[in-house]
Amino acid sequence: MKNLKFKKEAYGSWYIVLPEWKGTKAELKMVQGADTLLDTLSNGGKTVEVEVSLTKVKGYDKLTKFMHTPIAGGALYFAGFKTIWLCDVTRFVFDGQLPRRIYYKVV
Repeated sequence: MKNLKFKKEAYGSWYIVLPEWKGTKAELKMVQGADTLLDTLSNGGKTVEVEVSLTKVKGYDKLTKFMHTPIAGGALYFAGFKTIWLCDVTRFVFDGQLPRRIYYKVV
């Protein structure tokens, strides 16, 4: 399991907090539904910490990958009845893979 931190900046954009990331800050921006999911998970707040697992954990919600997006990078995931896109930073977080399922809960 890993804990991931997200921060909403003053102008309304969400970013994952990855101090070890060597790319640009723009690559860490949460878009295409991931931002909306974070708004929900944070209850309208400015920060949220999420514990994630690649194995099923009782009480966790689930993201299910249904389509790779090779031109844009990343993949599309179902988040309940919504669709979100997770960029290739997901590969960085999960050691080079775009997991088929990601289980998560707010901590």
